[in-house]
Amino acid sequence: MLDLLQLPPLAMALAIFVLRVCDMALDTLRVLFIVRGHRPVVWFLGFFQSAIWVLAFTSVLGHLSNPLAWIGYAAGFATGNVVGMAIEDKLAIGYRHLRVVSPLHGPEVAAAVRQAGYGVTVLDGHGRDGPVSVINASVRRRDVDRLQRLVRQADPEAFISIEEIRPVHRGTFRP
Repeated sequence: MLDLLQLPPLAMALAIFVLRVCDMALDTLRVLFIVRGHRPVVWFLGFFQSAIWVLAFTSVLGHLSNPLAWIGYAAGFATGNVVGMAIEDKLAIGYRHLRVVSPLHGPEVAAAVRQAGYGVTVLDGHGRDGPVSVINASVRRRDVDRLQRLVRQADPEAFISIEEIRPVHRGTFRP
């Protein structure tokens, strides 16, 4: 299809690059939405991603004598993955589970997190050097940075681990 435009070699390579960036950004988002179980979004992303891929791929096949075309294709692939990840980071869809281990300030950490409106479960544990508090909170992904700042203010030495979780049912979530 792009062959009909009779673009110069550099412009053709740039067009293929842009198509491939779009294709791979959509593909990256599609995979991330698959993991989160968003079927309708996955369908639409897959449809448009595959249509763009066909256009990009046939454009490269029609210009195999132009090394810039296949370089644009490969560079678009690599760049599209990164662009897709950046878009997904901005969307911040889903939930994360934070586990905080605090040997000295567990009650303060739990109080700070609760005061900010998040649900918290505190468990007593035993670490390498003695008793610890294990503070658990499941939060929206867009709230993770805020929650980490709250934890660090209450206990700068706390150990924080973060895991992605699938859809959450019930519990206390900040509106």
